[in-house]
Amino acid sequence: MKPTHIEHIGIAVRNLENAIALFERLLGTPCYAVEEVADQKVRTAFFMVGATKIELLEPTADESPIAKFIEKKGEGMHHLALAVADLPESLKELRDGGTQLIDTQPRSGAEGLQIAFLHPKSTNGVLIELCAGR
Repeated sequence: MKPTHIEHIGIAVRNLENAIALFERLLGTPCYAVEEVADQKVRTAFFMVGATKIELLEPTADESPIAKFIEKKGEGMHHLALAVADLPESLKELRDGGTQLIDTQPRSGAEGLQIAFLHPKSTNGVLIELCAGR
């Protein structure tokens, strides 16, 4: 697997509107998209910083992965997303090499991307998201 670029950095937040206002001030750029991803029980907001995106993630249900993350660790960096040219092939290569996968098959994510997560136990404690589709 060879990533083409950092697709985005995901940050878990309790309140999306407050976080959008904060990051607009910090980054000096407006949020360009807000989207709900119902099957992941999350609302997202995106910012462009150079060639990399910042994604804010607000849980929409108490049982969502983001809500559980915030309950356990508080707000903050949630994941690093890497773009790959061939997501199914990247997952196969990683699995065959011993990397523990959360998602064995791609699924739909924000901005119309196909995504899959690698387990932090296999990636030095960092939740890695692989993205394809653009």
